[in-house]
Amino acid sequence: MHRPPLKHCRVCGTAVVYRLPDDGDTKLRAVCPACNTVHYENPLNVVGTVPVWGDDGGQVLLCKRNIEPRWGKWTLPAGFMELGETAAQGAARETDEEAGARFEMQGLFAVMNVVRVGQVHLFYRARLLGTEFNPGHETIEARLFTESEIPWDEIAFKTVKETLERYFADRRQGRFGFHEVDIV
Repeated sequence: MHRPPLKHCRVCGTAVVYRLPDDGDTKLRAVCPACNTVHYENPLNVVGTVPVWGDDGGQVLLCKRNIEPRWGKWTLPAGFMELGETAAQGAARETDEEAGARFEMQGLFAVMNVVRVGQVHLFYRARLLGTEFNPGHETIEARLFTESEIPWDEIAFKTVKETLERYFADRRQGRFGFHEVDIV
């Protein structure tokens, strides 16, 4: 399900038309016939963390969603990146907002390309500094799970499931790699 096409110019409000721009572009774009603004529709970035607890990283913090889509399902703390922040800053902000966790950011762990919905999901590893959580309004509950305790059938999004599977596979191998995945 792609995002709905742009209907009106963001500059002047005139109904746009989809055509090839006059600048030699090879893709159909939303072009305003009144002010000639070309609107580029680009993927949205979703940023989050894989927050873990324990010397061996054996527990992962998940958040039970209090918002749609997928209300009541479990997810990693993540959300849309905001203007004016880096991907890591956005992931840290989302982790704070959704879980109220104290943590230390670590490296980029996974990039999930979700072409169908025009999104790119970036997950960073994070080391929890404590086990007290103060979830925000978007979260019903934040709690730690071992791999065997994770409610796999109740995971909100395929990107989260794929990220968790890769985290635990890397943990079993004793080293963490970087993962790029196309979700089709």
